[in-house]
Amino acid sequence: MEQIVPAYHARGFSVTTVLTDAGFECIRNGLADMGITLNVASRNKHVPEIERYIRTVKETVRAIAVSLPFARYPPRLIAEMVYNVVFWLNSFLHKDSVHTTISPRTLIVSESITVQILKA
Repeated sequence: MEQIVPAYHARGFSVTTVLTDAGFECIRNGLADMGITLNVASRNKHVPEIERYIRTVKETVRAIAVSLPFARYPPRLIAEMVYNVVFWLNSFLHKDSVHTTISPRTLIVSESITVQILKA
């Protein structure tokens, strides 16, 4: 959070609330010091927006994994597949995006994806 919050602030966003499950209760005091409210979901409850995003990432990683010719995957490969999926999901507009024409990635890191069409 010490890296994420300043990145959002640098782009003009104000982080006031963080939605989590009980696993993040340990950072409540640190967030309070930054002026951020931690909203923890009730026991056995989930944050629907987060759960849907996690499900999308998992499904996409599984789709990549089945296309690879391996029986087992090293932990580093799994981590890179997750990184790749999140990178591409954040590179395109979401239906409920904060901005109507700029992707989440462009909003936060100020970098967009450019496509080059190579002619043979």
